[in-house]
This record gives sequence, structure tokens and C-alpha cells, in this order.
Amino acid sequence: MSDIHPFTISISDEVINDLKTRLNATRWPDQETVEDWTQGVPLDYQKNLMAYWASDYDHQRLANRLNAYDNFVTEVNGLDIHFLHVRSSHEHARPLLLSHGWPGSIVEFLKVIGPLTEPQDHGLDQNQAFHLVIPSLPGYGFSGKPTKTGWSVEKMADTFAMLMARLGYDRYLAQGGDWGSAITSAIGRQDTEHCLGIHLNMVLAPPDPGAKDLTEHEMSALAGLAHYQEWDSGYSKQQATRPQTLSYGLADSPSGQAAWVLEKYWSWTDCDGDPANVLSRDEMLDNIMVYWLNNTSASSGRLYWHSFGKGAQQTEIKVPMGGTIFPKEIFRTSQRFAERLYKNIVYWNERPKGGHFAAFEQPEIYVEEIRACFAKI
Repeated sequence: MSDIHPFTISISDEVINDLKTRLNATRWPDQETVEDWTQGVPLDYQKNLMAYWASDYDHQRLANRLNAYDNFVTEVNGLDIHFLHVRSSHEHARPLLLSHGWPGSIVEFLKVIGPLTEPQDHGLDQNQAFHLVIPSLPGYGFSGKPTKTGWSVEKMADTFAMLMARLGYDRYLAQGGDWGSAITSAIGRQDTEHCLGIHLNMVLAPPDPGAKDLTEHEMSALAGLAHYQEWDSGYSKQQATRPQTLSYGLADSPSGQAAWVLEKYWSWTDCDGDPANVLSRDEMLDNIMVYWLNNTSASSGRLYWHSFGKGAQQTEIKVPMGGTIFPKEIFRTSQRFAERLYKNIVYWNERPKGGHFAAFEQPEIYVEEIRACFAKI
């Protein structure tokens, strides 16, 4: 079927009561033996946030925020794809596909919808506006969960390109970070007839092993990669090898699911040691709720099993491309390294503040970068 159906987010009292019961019955581990987050989420921090989730958090907040926009679902490649479709009031607006990653969701983009679709309401030039299509990745959020293997980055890119065509967008732009960066790059590689250009806030371009005279930025990026491999990549190894085993704990314990995500907010945001410095408790829990409500610990983790370290395509990408580098991003690179893969870089910028979840933690900067990049395409 190619029909597109309206979709409403619904959170029942039964689901909320079950969540509260599980949170209140949490069996806690021993306290960490360090004074910081280097062994993971500190026990007191986790207890305080889980108490807030159980008692003070508005458990309908997520539904209310998402239902403020037009939600739809349609079957593509045999799987239900959920997406927000927010059209600008401006006839000249250009279609823009936004793709999230892990441990993210469409919640990441809620703060940038207004400035991108109706810029004049946010003190921005209305001559550059966008119609937004924001899908939940297959196996993530409110999209369907694949029941067979094969859902690689390339297949997700093909699925999203088909979604844009179904919506009537013969030409479109695409943007993404994390897995969304890989998917957006694949779209730029695979759908050159329709994709006019891409922007990435995590540019996946390995360093040139033969490069000489490394810049300070390039040396910092290499140090960041080494830190990731030694201290920050355990989650990816587990999800890339045994996502099913991991999911038994995450699917059963909301505290476990929350900690699995929360650690990355500490590690990957530009937060000076506390994710609450850049994301409110409500915002963090909104995103965690997406994973808990839809029981997607296994289905989301399988994207790593399908694609992480499996030799995803690294052929050249020739559509116009823009990149923004944030200082707390997991993987950082330089323009000269990126040019080995992206052959038509039209925009490149390095911002002094921000991290991995660009739209979520630095929405104003994210919007500035999107507009600056696509003004050149």
C-alpha cells in the first residue's frame, strides 16, 4: 500500500502505571567508587532522575509535544514508517529531510521546527524556509520494527528517498547526524536524481594515513577518536555484536534504558560535566520515553549489527555537501580529509560550542548552520 495515514501518539494510563511501578521497584547497584562519571552514570544522579520520572514528570508531555505537529505513517519497503510532515506557509519553501540517529529520535528536532518552517516568527529572513519531513528510523520510535535482516544504512536511505517521492517532492535537501549522517550520505550517493544537496553535523570521513603537517584541529580529532575507541565505544561493540542479549535488561528496566541513553548525554554533549546544563530533565526524559514506550532497545540496536564495521559504502559522493564540526562531537574531521569522500563541498564551518546532539542541545546554532549551508545550494 502507498497510502499515507494520519497518526496520533497515544500513551495509556496502563502504560504509565506500569512505568511507575517498575521505576519504584528498581533494584539499585552498588555506588560507583569514583567521584565523577568515569564508571558510568553516578548512582545518586540516576536515583534523582528516576524519582523525577516516576513522580513529577508529565507523562503525557511527549504525546502533547509530538501531536502538536502533523504525524503520519506509511508503508515503505514493507515496513510502517512514522514521520512528522510540517509544511511551511511559504510557497517558496524547499523540502528538507531530517534524519536522527542513536540514542536519538525525532524529539531532537522539535526545537528547530519553528525556525526552519516559519523563520519570520523567529527573527530570521523568511526568504529561506523549509518544508520538513522528519521520520523515525526503521526500528526506532514509532516506526515499524524489521522482522528480517537487511535493514542497513543503504536500505534506510532508499526507504527515505521513496518516502520523499511519495510525498510529491521531486527535489529535496537532506540533513543528519549520527546514523542520520550515514543515511544522509547514502541518500546523496544513491538518489542523485532527486537529492539536491546534503548537510551533516557529524562528518564521517577518516583521516588520510599519508597526510603530513597535521593541523591542531586534526590532531585533536585523532585524539578524540583514540578516546572513543578506548573509553567510549563499549555500547557500539555490544549493539554491533549482541544487541539481543543487551535488550533483555533494557526492555525490562526503565532505569536501565534511561541510563543507557543518559550516559551519552554526559559524554557527547558540550555540558561541562552535567547534561542538565544543556538539556532539561524533561527533554532528556522525552527522548528516553520514545525508547521505553515502543520497546525499541533491540530493534534500534540492530542497526549497529547491520552496519557498524560492516564495510558500508565509502564511494565518492558528488552532490553538493556542507559540514559543521562541533567541538564535542564523537568523530571529527577536517575539510581536507572530508574532500577525499565528498567531492563537492560547498560549505564548511567549525563552531566553538556544541556536541553530538546539535539540534537538541544547540538549536539556534543548528538552524544557523542549516540556513548558511543550504543558502549555497
